[in-house]
Amino acid sequence: MGEETIACVGAVVHDRSGRLLLIRRGQPPGQGLWSLPGGRVEPGESDHQAVVREIEEETGLRVRPGRLLGTVRRPAPSGATYVIADYACELVGPDRPTGGSDADEARWVDEADYYTLPLVAGLTEALIDWGALPAR
Repeated sequence: MGEETIACVGAVVHDRSGRLLLIRRGQPPGQGLWSLPGGRVEPGESDHQAVVREIEEETGLRVRPGRLLGTVRRPAPSGATYVIADYACELVGPDRPTGGSDADEARWVDEADYYTLPLVAGLTEALIDWGALPAR
């Protein structure tokens, strides 16, 4: 029997200044740590539909998903594995994020802010690989 996987999506969103949208996780895994907004793909949803829904639920923002930047695997509390497809997204509309759903806080961060935050494991390495770190 194969490994149980859970399909998830994440969004890499930069504002006009090059700041990166991050959320502080309000639930396990990674509770209290900062990460990209995103979550599970619901039955019948495409990845792009899930990205739009999750970002609106977690940050109150609307995005237009673009190209797949990469996929990461993270352990789920249940023992399964989250397979997270992270997409470059364009902000559509207002740019004032507010924490919601399972995000305690949502905010834009520049490079200086980014390196002061407690981040989920592997985030920096993935963003470096994708050329998606926040601007200075």
